[in-house]
Amino acid sequence: MTNALSRLLETRDWLMADGATGTNLFNMGLSSGDAPEMWNVEHPEKIKALYAGAVDAGSDLFLTNSFGGNASRLKLHGAEGRVRELNRIAAELGREVADAAGRPVIVAGSVGPTGEIMAPMGSLTHELAVEMFHEQAEGLKEGGADVLWVETISAVEEYKAAAEAAKLAGMAWCGTMSFDTAGRTMMGITSADLAKVIDKLDHPPLAFGANCGVGAADLLRTVLGFAATGSQTPIIAKGNAGIPKYHDGHIHYDGTPSLMGDYAVLARDCGATIIGGCCGTTPEHLRAMKEALETRPRGDRPTLDEIASKLGGFSSASDGTDGDGPERRKSRRRG
Repeated sequence: MTNALSRLLETRDWLMADGATGTNLFNMGLSSGDAPEMWNVEHPEKIKALYAGAVDAGSDLFLTNSFGGNASRLKLHGAEGRVRELNRIAAELGREVADAAGRPVIVAGSVGPTGEIMAPMGSLTHELAVEMFHEQAEGLKEGGADVLWVETISAVEEYKAAAEAAKLAGMAWCGTMSFDTAGRTMMGITSADLAKVIDKLDHPPLAFGANCGVGAADLLRTVLGFAATGSQTPIIAKGNAGIPKYHDGHIHYDGTPSLMGDYAVLARDCGATIIGGCCGTTPEHLRAMKEALETRPRGDRPTLDEIASKLGGFSSASDGTDGDGPERRKSRRRG
């Protein structure tokens, strides 16, 4: 499936994605507990400013303000009947900003997890998950999104449901999982597991990878895990700006623009093609990342020690692929 993103990937060695959505909206006045998607209709000028902040900093693609725009999550705010509307407007606002950029900029329709547990562990069936993701995808498509961007997924079953929904909508997609538990997702998936999954999908993603998680160092260790599988699908790295710290009632990320510049170059050298930031990443960070990617030559694949020396240590001794992940520790505790 050829589209704007696949064409850009054919002509560039790396692309820069955007930064945080939540962090930047909180800086604009969003209150904790409020649905960011409601701002698409209540404060469209702020959403366009969010998008423009990334574009002006040099991003080649940005995610729409639709992360929690599925029926399950919007139901918490009494807006489950507005899925298509809120997603359509999120993409329309993005289309307006991208088309005014004067260069190719990709509008990536953000699709986050449902917030429910997939069967058999939970009550969310595959069919219902596909239906929810498909409804959201159609809204984003109607609004002009170039691709769907499935992110922060923990369960393979939910990832597969999103892939099926993208196919139903006739849209290309990218998909990242969040590896935040000793190198695994919350549901125990490793980088090697995800690489195997995408190779078997009927409608595979244009790019796959990791976002959010713990810190930038941990995320790059996961990227190295993807690269080690030999997958030919472009890899996405979208790490947090440092480590979250609780201070005066708020969560702050300690990553400086300089650190994120180092992270961006390391991500490229680890094998990532699409490089961005997640929580805590502001336009200031993005500018430093863009400059670093443009001015520093490509280097050899870094070692774990080199990553740790520049970005800080890892949160766990294992990346999960050696079997020493949370599932194994859990079995020892049961014993």
